[in-house]
Amino acid sequence: MAQLKPQTSGRNGADASLMRRVAENDPGAITELYDRFGTLVYRMAFQTMPSKADAEDAVQEIFVRLWRTAGRYDDERSALVTWVMLISRRHLVDRLRRTRARVKAASLDQAASAVAPEASEEPSRLDQDERMVILMKRISTLPDLQKTVVIRSYLGGQTLRQIGEELNTPLGTIKSALSRALVRLRERSGEELVV
Repeated sequence: MAQLKPQTSGRNGADASLMRRVAENDPGAITELYDRFGTLVYRMAFQTMPSKADAEDAVQEIFVRLWRTAGRYDDERSALVTWVMLISRRHLVDRLRRTRARVKAASLDQAASAVAPEASEEPSRLDQDERMVILMKRISTLPDLQKTVVIRSYLGGQTLRQIGEELNTPLGTIKSALSRALVRLRERSGEELVV
């Protein structure tokens, strides 16, 4: 497993330290990682997967993947929340592809009328996934603070006050970062971002 570089200063240094401890199988670090990102990952999985049980299974698999790849996290390349979201998205896309392949194979043996409801639901799931990929790419181009605030508030369900406390940043700064981020996202998309 790749070794993380020595701890750096600031917010990303704390993230690198956490992931170093996760890579070393520190149970407290694994719990901390889940406490920080469990709700965010579950929300993303629940919106993507066809059932609650599938979403729960996906969350478990994502956290196993995060644990196994913890040594690869590089705080110089991305914020931890961005890294977690990208791994989650990749896993969910892979899982959806596998599910669609199984559905297509099974549908060969079923009557067309029995498959029609599944087929009508599938495109909306694909559209949501594609929109999420585009949105995450746009978010990844934002400055670090703006990116973190958008992801934690809209995808993670945190309040701006909680984000400010976790980042040790004044609430006014968090509000300004969110406002500037939404303006940038609207400008880049050419349309109003629905949040």
